[in-house]
Amino acid sequence: MSIVIFIYFKTLFHVTQKGIKITLLQFFYIVFRGEFFSSINSFLETVLFFDILFGTVKGANLPFLVVWLISGGVYLTFKTKFINVRALRHSFNIVRGKYNTVDDVGIISSFGALTTALSATVGLGNIAGVALAVAIGGPGATFWMIVAGFLGMSLKFTEVTLSIQYREFLKDGTVMGGAMEYLSKGLAKKGYPSFGKTLAVIFAFLMIGGAIGGGNIFQVSQAYSAISHEVPYFAENPLIFGFIIAGLTGTVIIGGVKRIAHITETLVPFMSLIYIGASIWILGNHFDKIGDAFSIIFHEAFSTSAVYGGMLGAIVQGFQRAVFSSEAGIGSSPVAHAPAKTKYPVRQGLVALYEPFIDTVVICTMTALVIVITGVYAHDGAYIALIEAKEGAALTSVAYGTVIDWFPTILSVSIFLFAFSTMISWSYYGERAWVYLFGSKFSIVYKIMFLSLSVIATVVGTGIMVDFSFMLMLAMALPNILGLFILSGDVKRQLEEYMAKLKSGELDAEAIR
Repeated sequence: MSIVIFIYFKTLFHVTQKGIKITLLQFFYIVFRGEFFSSINSFLETVLFFDILFGTVKGANLPFLVVWLISGGVYLTFKTKFINVRALRHSFNIVRGKYNTVDDVGIISSFGALTTALSATVGLGNIAGVALAVAIGGPGATFWMIVAGFLGMSLKFTEVTLSIQYREFLKDGTVMGGAMEYLSKGLAKKGYPSFGKTLAVIFAFLMIGGAIGGGNIFQVSQAYSAISHEVPYFAENPLIFGFIIAGLTGTVIIGGVKRIAHITETLVPFMSLIYIGASIWILGNHFDKIGDAFSIIFHEAFSTSAVYGGMLGAIVQGFQRAVFSSEAGIGSSPVAHAPAKTKYPVRQGLVALYEPFIDTVVICTMTALVIVITGVYAHDGAYIALIEAKEGAALTSVAYGTVIDWFPTILSVSIFLFAFSTMISWSYYGERAWVYLFGSKFSIVYKIMFLSLSVIATVVGTGIMVDFSFMLMLAMALPNILGLFILSGDVKRQLEEYMAKLKSGELDAEAIR
């Protein structure tokens, strides 16, 4: 199927200028090597990573984006009176179906929405990102990564609640939700219709770019790199690998969000158990060192040492990698939660609390402990070349391989599964943004483009496009968190009403027994 799609898309679209026809493959080759994307990427990097301290701290800077994310997380945590702590038990009961009602509206289960969102976040950020955070920011970055995950729970709760509140059921049976909807409709209710619509359109374009690059091209290249080392056949035949992963992805995404949720409900727990199981095994073998590892992490988190930029460097690395890991605050996962069956918007927001907790607080912390205990992060060690080359996945593979000699093979399989799961979720995110901009009837154009790029990514240098798309993903936090600030009062009001019903027993009375 993917071969037919690729040939069709390759021959259907041509750019004709002065009598010269450029095929789609040639066009994307030009795009990936173009200076246009490099220029925009440099501009975005300048804005997002602008040092608000103006270089006054030697050895580190404090990017605007990190401050923006911290501000949003802290503000919403206090605004919701630490909902990321006081509602964890109730959230778990919702996930296991205790509060399902006959009045629930949606097309997939709350658990299916959760696993769809997790399939986009549990991935290379947990494997490669954490290793780089520890290597660059020192062990202390782990502490701040956990803090970021904790604050990210409040961000996820707020954005998912708003996504359910402002979702729209389309005539074709699909659901439109996410930041596009609550930015346009929510801000319109506040008296800013034009401003809200502008933010929504900007966000939609950013999400499409992020889906194509970070959610597709980067995932394919990482999966191919890992598998080709274990299966030499693919090293000689990259296109075959591209067609296989495009075919698998196409089989899932063409079936829509119901099929995506059905696959992720099985895939996410399976691949998470593989990775967590290996982590527990290694930590069990080094149980006597876990206490020392936590001591190092806590000490380095508040260190004034200039080796890693001190405490500031640890904070920056911790928060940056946590964003790539959990995506809290960038507004992507609310799209996955929009189709969830629920009666109350707040209820699905409470389900979303578990995403940063599972992804960052649990899985990332386990990875970081293994990295610290094995000592592979040391700048004076044998793996300095991997650190300087920012080969995070390879560094994690080495760390786990010191205890489990066959782990690199398992890691390769895990990377493939993580990449595949991320692709199917991000393809849906991008498709919803595409539909928001161009309408449902053009959805197939996006899907064909997405799958075609999966193949092309195995044979064309994609470095510029990947860097560019990651900047777009980070830039999504700018309009999204601004919207969360403006609409947070509505979420607080809904939360208070919901918790009052829970306390009175009304929610228990209406639940299906």
